[in-house]
Amino acid sequence: MLFLVLPVLASCTSVVGGTPTARTSLEQRGPAGAVPAGLERFYGQRIGWEDCADYATTGTTRAQFRTRKDMRIQCARVEVPLDYAAPTGRTIKIGLLRRAATGDRIGSLFVNPGGPGASGMSAAAGLSTQVGRSGLGERFDLVGFDPRGVGASEPQVRCLSDAERDEERLDVDLDTSPAGIAQTEAENKAYAEKCATTSGPDLLANIGTRDVVRDLDVLRSALGDAKLTYLGYSYGTHIGANYAQAFPGNVRALVLDGAVDPTQNQVESLIAQGSGFQKAFEEFARWCAQRQECALGNDPANASKAFRDLTLPLAQRPVDVGSRKLSYSDAITGAIQAMYAEELWTPLNAGLAELKNNQGSVLLQLADAYFDRDADGRYSTTTDAFTAIKCVDEPRITDRAVLDDLARRYKAAAPFLDDGNPAVGTLDSCAFWPVPPTAPEKKPVSGLPPVLVISTTGDPATPYQAGVNLAQALGGGLLTFEGNQHTAYLQGNACVDPVGDAYLIDLELPQPGKRCS
Repeated sequence: MLFLVLPVLASCTSVVGGTPTARTSLEQRGPAGAVPAGLERFYGQRIGWEDCADYATTGTTRAQFRTRKDMRIQCARVEVPLDYAAPTGRTIKIGLLRRAATGDRIGSLFVNPGGPGASGMSAAAGLSTQVGRSGLGERFDLVGFDPRGVGASEPQVRCLSDAERDEERLDVDLDTSPAGIAQTEAENKAYAEKCATTSGPDLLANIGTRDVVRDLDVLRSALGDAKLTYLGYSYGTHIGANYAQAFPGNVRALVLDGAVDPTQNQVESLIAQGSGFQKAFEEFARWCAQRQECALGNDPANASKAFRDLTLPLAQRPVDVGSRKLSYSDAITGAIQAMYAEELWTPLNAGLAELKNNQGSVLLQLADAYFDRDADGRYSTTTDAFTAIKCVDEPRITDRAVLDDLARRYKAAAPFLDDGNPAVGTLDSCAFWPVPPTAPEKKPVSGLPPVLVISTTGDPATPYQAGVNLAQALGGGLLTFEGNQHTAYLQGNACVDPVGDAYLIDLELPQPGKRCS
């Protein structure tokens, strides 16, 4: 195994992140740039880089983290305070994966793929080949981090066992009678209590974006960067925007692709997302209708009804798939997963065609991909971390009139997902969450260098206008990608990728109004 031993700039700081072994390459590049008082030992800690195999937590990451010399990847953990208000108290560890630069290094390019709760280490491993073929691979160390509570970071947020997650996916909760609502809310309350028991209220209280942003600033310094260079996708744009608000003077460059809209509240964001998925479904229906074998028929105007007619019977009669079953909720989840990229439209059509024959293997595979369940039946932390982060990042919605209005408006925005039941809202797990929200107050950002926002016209999860609004809020440049997918940069597009590369390397924004397809 080749270890990339990099220069040690100082030798007086201990290895805060862990105990070095014979396989570990120690490195100290920090502290660099601004360091908040009282946090010096975190900002300047030595880091022990090693083979990534022991950092894998799922079947996917086990395959990705088989370190090859040509990938130049190593992994480590960095120590941070659990609670930044008490930096001398309990600490936790943040998992890192780094692909080292091959040429004249500018610094680190930190990447987060979104979620919230998705693994940045897995994302960086997946991007390593693409980045290695571009100028980015010469100029930057590509660094993926698992946010606190996620993946290889320690401890993990974990609420349900693998078996409990499988069971939960079979519980469709479509009964909107008073008794049905009461049962669903009791289940949601029990889930919140289980999360507190298994993960601990202290971790849950400090799991939000407020704290991830602080961690990111520690990583910036510990890896030797006076200024942050960052690439965030989807919810990762929310991390980037909040970092810009908290540390505008510490930013070198931000690429924010698939933006979370800073102007919307939780309800408006959900409605906009429902509209986005409906738009993506209608594009799928038009694509499908041109094919003789389209499972939804050849009339796009009838596609929503045809989809409901195929999937709704699963609510009463799930389909056997080997030792498992395809539930109604999994069929819906599989379809939503397929809306994220046109490449998944063919599998979705195949899955719907299977369903006509009382088979469900393809739709179940799509749902498994959404939930990050591997072939051995093991789940990543993504789903539990998603809920834990969401519950502290957003205000509670406990007003039943608001919930009922949200249910009604969502059904109208996404009719292909309408289950046919009355529009009645329920208290979700966040309404019973054991710790209060911690989201920072939104305020104007000043002193920020130009940032680049990329927004896709047919993005189902983060609709196009959200990117327009984020670029305006941050005073940044906007690149429009005309396509039907969620996010666009570093996905092989011959127009988008060079624009992003030029910005990250040379800090050159595209011309106003720049569009790619």
